[in-house]
Amino acid sequence: MKLENVCKRFIYNGNIIEVLKGIDLLVKPGQTVAVMGASGVGKSTLLNGLTHSRVYVENKLFATLDPTTRRLRFPRERDVIITDTVGFIRDLPKDLWDAFRATLEELKDANLLLHVIDISHPQFEEQMRAVQKILEDLGLRETPLLRVFNKSDRIDPETGDRIVRRYGGTRISALDSKTFSPLLQAMEEKLFLPKPAAKEWSGGEPAEALSASL
Repeated sequence: MKLENVCKRFIYNGNIIEVLKGIDLLVKPGQTVAVMGASGVGKSTLLNGLTHSRVYVENKLFATLDPTTRRLRFPRERDVIITDTVGFIRDLPKDLWDAFRATLEELKDANLLLHVIDISHPQFEEQMRAVQKILEDLGLRETPLLRVFNKSDRIDPETGDRIVRRYGGTRISALDSKTFSPLLQAMEEKLFLPKPAAKEWSGGEPAEALSASL
């Protein structure tokens, strides 16, 4: 949004004093981050930890039906809007898929997608494939994506590091804010560093290629 020829004046002792005169302002839209992933991976817990909030948390389907939005402040005094979304579910009937899809409209406005993954889940790779397929169906191939491997405290560190090296991203425990520093740094780099001229699918390989590598 651009504001042109902005003027501000007030009256003091009968005199008109101009504070601003002929100022042009360019107001840029804020950066937004959408937290998404399979149901039960810890999205709301992560949102609570990052923003010091008390969003309702329960490990069951549709525990988060309405998107929850909070402000996240980075250490360098940069603010973004961060939104929790309903958990992704595979193989929904078409009528339920249409309703489910409507709850994900805010993903299209996001500058960054945080794909939260339960790294301790025995089928976490299958969940990754399912989420990526949904993102492709929603036409979000060009939206920057950061994989966040949550619940890393439940597996040994060497295994966690090996998984992160293979798929990219960062690993955390949403219950331990001491693990957030690498995540916040990666988010800042995705959001605020200059972007390359050519757009690429930054969510990783397409679902078909990802399936072959998992």
